[in-house]
Amino acid sequence: MAQQTPRYDLDSVVRLAELADYIVPFAIRTACSLGVADAFDDGPAPVETLAERTGTQAPALLRLLRVLASRGIVAEPEPGEFTLTGLGRPLRADHPLSLRDTHSLFAADVLAWSRLDVPVRTGAPAFDVVHGTDYWTHLAANPDDSASVDRWMRGANRLHLRTVLPAYPWGTASTVADLGGGTGGFLAGILGRHPRLRGMLYDLPHVVSGAGPVLTGAGVADRCAVLGGDLFDRAPRGADVYVLKTVLPGFTDDEAVRLLGNVAEAMEPGARLVLLEAVRVPGDAYDVAKLFDVHTMVLTGGRHRTREQNAALLERAGLRLVRVVPTATLTVLEGELTAG
Repeated sequence: MAQQTPRYDLDSVVRLAELADYIVPFAIRTACSLGVADAFDDGPAPVETLAERTGTQAPALLRLLRVLASRGIVAEPEPGEFTLTGLGRPLRADHPLSLRDTHSLFAADVLAWSRLDVPVRTGAPAFDVVHGTDYWTHLAANPDDSASVDRWMRGANRLHLRTVLPAYPWGTASTVADLGGGTGGFLAGILGRHPRLRGMLYDLPHVVSGAGPVLTGAGVADRCAVLGGDLFDRAPRGADVYVLKTVLPGFTDDEAVRLLGNVAEAMEPGARLVLLEAVRVPGDAYDVAKLFDVHTMVLTGGRHRTREQNAALLERAGLRLVRVVPTATLTVLEGELTAG
């Protein structure tokens, strides 16, 4: 009997190769770091012109652009000439929802990701093992990396403001405190939408030192107090709405409860706590919180949580969950002090 040739699922092999590829992601991030999308005008441009505008070598840039063209980010209508496609336009700095800063290369993160096996095997954050220090200490000691994270957050805020602002009655407050609010981009967006609202920006001193230009540029500096401090020591008093935007996933459960406890201690009766989180949902469907759950595992050892897990953290800190509002990006979870 003739031996039959084994049947292989070629489609699965091709799909897995696409999913496992890191050439395209690195090409996109390199293009963002170099400002390649910003180098395009309205029409086609020769690679030599693009190389001159980006300070790169034309032959090498040509090879990078061909990878981007294979995924529809740019097009090559004529050999050696490229145009930016609709898919690639959000990579420009002047796009209303620009992704340039959120998709740039961040070498410290990349090195940590190269050891994803570490937390999977041991539970320890890969960042600590690779860099010999924890993520937050590294940022405090490396201003360039800290500035990169600030730019990433400002880029993310553009999208978050579009989705989260309409989902919560910010205008019913008098003072909103953004805890761990970076350089103030998100708080500036809230204050800009609500002219009678006052703000308090609270983060580590080396972080809020860069808030001045952000708040002044948004025209809200006169309505916003900037305070340097550590949420693990205390939270500021005097607000009726406290915001923690994508802060808790950076920490373990015990750390998050300690932080929340300090916020609860600062809250007056009737004050509200608003968590803005990517909340994990059950099932096999694509869920950005599942992706970022691994991201925090690599960088800090924290995790993204379900609605129930967030409620449990609040309860441990003397708070209770009273409202949940999903949006297209982050979920709004409102908490208040537990009565008695």
